Amino acid sequence: MGKGGEQGDGGSAERDAPALPTYSWEEVQRHNLRTDQWLVIDRKVYNITQWSLRHPGGRRVIGHYAGEDATDAFLAFHQDVHFVRKFLKPLLIGELEPGEPSQDRGKSPQITEDFRALRKTAEDMKLFETNHMFFLLLLAHIIVMESVAWFTVFYFGTGWISTILTAFILATSQAQAGWLQHDYGHLSVYKKSMWNHVVHKFIIGHLKGASANWWNHRHFQHHAKPNIFQKDPDVNMLHVFVLGEWQPVEYGKKKLKYLPYNHQHQYFFLIGPPLLIPMYFSFKSS
Repeated sequence: MGKGGEQGDGGSAERDAPALPTYSWEEVQRHNLRTDQWLVIDRKVYNITQWSLRHPGGRRVIGHYAGEDATDAFLAFHQDVHFVRKFLKPLLIGELEPGEPSQDRGKSPQITEDFRALRKTAEDMKLFETNHMFFLLLLAHIIVMESVAWFTVFYFGTGWISTILTAFILATSQAQAGWLQHDYGHLSVYKKSMWNHVVHKFIIGHLKGASANWWNHRHFQHHAKPNIFQKDPDVNMLHVFVLGEWQPVEYGKKKLKYLPYNHQHQYFFLIGPPLLIPMYFSFKSS
C-alpha cells in the first residue's frame, strides 16, 4: 500500500509538472549572437549564454553551435554524457515544437542519419577502443629517437654527416610526435581525461615545444565546425588565400585583393608550408 501510494504521488507530480515552452527553429536561430546563445540537443532547447563563459572546452567551441542543433557534437565531445547532462538541467528553457524537424533548417536529415549509422557501426566494430600498449611503445620509440639524435650531436659533434643524420632522426620523431599528441589531445587514448591531458602536455610541451591549451583551443574548433569559414581556425588564411564558395564572393563584392588570388594555386607552395609552421604557428603559440 505504502509503495503504491508513493508511486501514485510520483505519477501525479509528473502530470502536474508544467509543460515546457515550445519554440520553432526560426526562433532558436535568432539567438546566435555572442551575448544571446541558444542551442538544441535531442530536441531540447538550452540557453547557454552565461554558461558558455565557463564551458570547460572553451567559449568558442560551444558558441559555434548557437542557433543550431548540437546533438551529434554533444555526444562526440563528451566521454561521460550522463555526467555532463547534469549541467544542462539548469539551462533548459524549452523544446522544439512538435511539427519542427530535429535538425536545424539547411541540414540534410539523410546525411545526419547516415552519419549516426556509420558511427554506430564503428562502435559495434570496437574501432574506438584503444590499444594502450601500442601508444606506450610509440611514445617510447619517439623518446629513444630524440635521445639518439641529441647523443649523435653530443658525441660526434656538428659535422655535416652527424648534422644531416640528426636532422633526419629529429624530423621523423617530431612528425610522429605530432600525430601522437593529436590522439592524446583528443582524450581518446585513456578513459580518464586526466591521464590524456598529462601525456598530451608532456608530448606537445616538452617534445615539441608548443602549448597544449593553444592546440586544444584551435583544434577543438576545427572538429566542431570543420572547414566552416570564420569558425574553423584551420581555414582562416589571413587574406593570403581565399577558400570555399563564400569567401571568394565576399572578397569580390568588397574588392579585396591583397594578393593575386587567381594565381594562389601557383604561389601556395612558395609561401604556404614555409610560413605555416616556422612563423604562423610559432607566433600564435608564443
